[in-house]
Amino acid sequence: MPWDGPGGFGFGGGRPPGPSFMTYDGYTRDSTGAFFIGELERLDQTIHEPLVSVTWGRDIDLREDITTGDEISSFTNSAFAAAGGINPTGISWIGKNVNDITGAQLDIGKTPQPLFLWGMELSYTMPELASAMQAGRPIDSQKYDVIKLKHTMDVDQLVYVGDTSINATGLCNHSAVTNVTNKSTAGTWAAAITGNTPGLILQDVNELLSSVWAASGWAVMPTELRVPPVQFGQLVANVVSTAGNVSILRFLQENSLCNTQNGRPLNIQPLKWLVNRGTGNAQRMICYTKDYQRVRYPMTPLQRTPLEWRSLYNITTYWGRLGMIEVVYPETLGYRDGL
Repeated sequence: MPWDGPGGFGFGGGRPPGPSFMTYDGYTRDSTGAFFIGELERLDQTIHEPLVSVTWGRDIDLREDITTGDEISSFTNSAFAAAGGINPTGISWIGKNVNDITGAQLDIGKTPQPLFLWGMELSYTMPELASAMQAGRPIDSQKYDVIKLKHTMDVDQLVYVGDTSINATGLCNHSAVTNVTNKSTAGTWAAAITGNTPGLILQDVNELLSSVWAASGWAVMPTELRVPPVQFGQLVANVVSTAGNVSILRFLQENSLCNTQNGRPLNIQPLKWLVNRGTGNAQRMICYTKDYQRVRYPMTPLQRTPLEWRSLYNITTYWGRLGMIEVVYPETLGYRDGL
């Protein structure tokens, strides 16, 4: 019998019977990975993930002695004092018959920093898994990929700029670094390239390297230089002169103080976290030494809880500990703004 309108067959409110009771919007269908495919449509089955760039693994060493049971990571800095002999500020000379000999003094300071728990839950229902298997799109492994990506993106942020919610700073804005100022020459690097004066860019780089070298008591020459991507592209795309065939990037690598003192070219790389990172949203460059004894990041690998079945859900939690970047020797880092 056909439906006779509002009130027909006892369906009050004027709703017709049948499948129209259930509606599925685009979001519901997409969440299970199932789509409407027409007869003349050829769907590319390749999984195209979001475009993401993380570089923390390139730029810093990890402190891997941290365990999930630790709540604080710490390190120490030692200060030495040793007076001279006849001259307290000179060499420690002694005589044959002296019985008043100066000794060495030691002061050890500890820097503790908290370790924070990081976690995300992976869950899916058995019907979702069955539908995904039938559609040929593994919802369980893709959700796991999402968690891994979120974890590495969070580590990337903590390594470079920290997080204001936990009062943490990073490699590009560390609160302990005091060697922060504008670059030595006037104008931008783009203006130096337009004016065919790449020597000004070399002067900026060497001034920063020399400043950090001096701050370390001439003990540590920086090996790493990081610049914003736009400035890095300018260094690569332009040559030293109209008659030359060497890029400004190569020119800097071969003529920097790092190459003459360390015996290897300065490692110059682009870094997105430096965009507008300087004072007044200026472009910033940083130099440092990539060495576990100078700067490192404490973290633990991701752990997983046992898989739990709850009603129709399969649930597990991935978790670990993330710390705050440890700048053991702040004097080995330097920042210059205004590129």
